[in-house]
Amino acid sequence: MDSYLNRAGNILNRIAALADISEEPHCITRTFGTPAFMTGCSKVLSWMQEAGLNARTDNIGNVRGRWQCSVPGARTLVIASHIDTVRNAGKFDGPLGVLLGLDVITQLKEKAVQLPFNIELIAFSDEEGVRFHTTYLGSTVLTGRFDEALLNRTDASGITLQEAIRTMGGDPGQLAADALLPGEWLGYFEAHIEQGPVLYEQQTPVAVVTGIAGQVRMMLTFAGMSGHAGTVPMHMRQDALCAAAACILAIEQYALEHKEQVVATTGILQISNAASNVIPGEVTCSLDLRSADPNMLLTAYNILQERCAEICRQRHITLTWQVVQETAPVTCDSVMSGALEQAIQDAGYDVIRLTSGAGHDAVPVSAVSPVCMLFVRCYKGISHHPQENVDAADLAAAIKVADFFIHRLTGLYNHP
Repeated sequence: MDSYLNRAGNILNRIAALADISEEPHCITRTFGTPAFMTGCSKVLSWMQEAGLNARTDNIGNVRGRWQCSVPGARTLVIASHIDTVRNAGKFDGPLGVLLGLDVITQLKEKAVQLPFNIELIAFSDEEGVRFHTTYLGSTVLTGRFDEALLNRTDASGITLQEAIRTMGGDPGQLAADALLPGEWLGYFEAHIEQGPVLYEQQTPVAVVTGIAGQVRMMLTFAGMSGHAGTVPMHMRQDALCAAAACILAIEQYALEHKEQVVATTGILQISNAASNVIPGEVTCSLDLRSADPNMLLTAYNILQERCAEICRQRHITLTWQVVQETAPVTCDSVMSGALEQAIQDAGYDVIRLTSGAGHDAVPVSAVSPVCMLFVRCYKGISHHPQENVDAADLAAAIKVADFFIHRLTGLYNHP
């Protein structure tokens, strides 16, 4: 196990080096297209080149390192995760999967292993969707499913996505050329921190992901009437903020009543022309709704829309309900996940199966390729927070499993 711990130490050093690259001096923030993001991409690109991969940055900012096997017409196994972050992030969400993949490939190359498939390691540019409210930018380009209408979407500063792409040195007109065509895919593998407490509570280092919850993201705008805080009687007000608050609590109550099937989160709340002595006339909030059951997701969506509409009718508030992103639940591939389960057993660990409540790039990839994921235990399940952490021993276990997984795939696809 000492060799795996040494490899884990090297990965942790690189994770720390990447964490030092941030838009903000006292926390980790590395959002799509920013100077810090581009510096991080350059760092990852150099590590791929040092490993002997044919490395490049594509037009959406994905950093891609390819190892071409000697088999004519061989398909490609994609090993990937992302290197963009939320604001005030932890070190491990995304980079762990990229740098673990790089370590595994480096070991294979050093041992001159002959693979029956190509491997492409990818550090996706935008999984979190912080800057443009567009998750999976990098993986939708890779899969040929990018929506060109998004090129005109603007960030908080009014910069369009296509302008951001050009600033990074990409060409918005060439995004389609960066796709890996459906017939080229062998499969997709991603290692990721669990972002939940199950493995931490069960004292187990790794788990197989069986599926990924679907999600709908919405922006809700409440329009009432602003007015003087001292002169408009309480019973005559059209307070948009109070309506928003009532709806947010109603959403929380519904999710609590169905906590085994659905989660709902309001993470953004914006008051237009806010002032302490003005009744809020317009408020916008986000709603993130998730479930592994597609029927439950639809049911929750419809019920919450009706309940919020009724609250607004009673308060004489106009509600605008806009869907900004929607993804269906994903079931991981049985063959690849089976090989991953065998790898976990080969490595000497119990097989635990978990559903991911968080979204991953495996979601868009699943439309064109078999996908599988390995969860790695993280401290108390904390994620999207500076306390995010992974022990070296757990990372060493994940490396060992990944090695056995590639070995399993090699035997599975090494046909004459």
